[in-house]
Amino acid sequence: MAVTQEDKELLALYGHPDTKERGFTLIVRKYQERLYWHIRRLVVDHEDANDVLQNVFIKMWKGLEGFREDARLYTWLYKIATNESLSFLEQQKRKSAISLSDVETGLSNKLQADSHYDANKIEWKLQKAILALPEKQRAVFSLRYYEEMPYDEMSKVLDTSEGALKASYHHAVKKVEEFLKNNGH
Repeated sequence: MAVTQEDKELLALYGHPDTKERGFTLIVRKYQERLYWHIRRLVVDHEDANDVLQNVFIKMWKGLEGFREDARLYTWLYKIATNESLSFLEQQKRKSAISLSDVETGLSNKLQADSHYDANKIEWKLQKAILALPEKQRAVFSLRYYEEMPYDEMSKVLDTSEGALKASYHHAVKKVEEFLKNNGH
């Protein structure tokens, strides 16, 4: 799927030296909130999500000049955001040299520390269920469930075949359902 007309106009602004910063700012404004929530669902913590988002914007600034308009801009941005989020989680694991279950426990604790957290609300139970998924499965679930991203777009974001993504999403849904069933729905 090609770039939308609105994105073409934004990219044209970015591509011209006199309007480059304005074009970048408008692209950031357009995608910032969606990218933030995608990242936040993967890394959980607000501060961490903001840090990752800043890295996404730095990569975007550096990479936009080479952006080929044969893909959708939002697909390209989600690919950067997903990769940055997964890299961040890998760094956290390496930094602390702790097991995956400890990282997941840490994420779960961060979730519970959120001032809006309410263990009785279904959306928080769903968040805890999603956190129990492996990182890549969490990314697949988030893109499909929250972003309603088509599998062909997800395939470009995650560099994985549509068939593998469908299977991964199916397994993720089963694990989430199992978690909710076993943890008082």
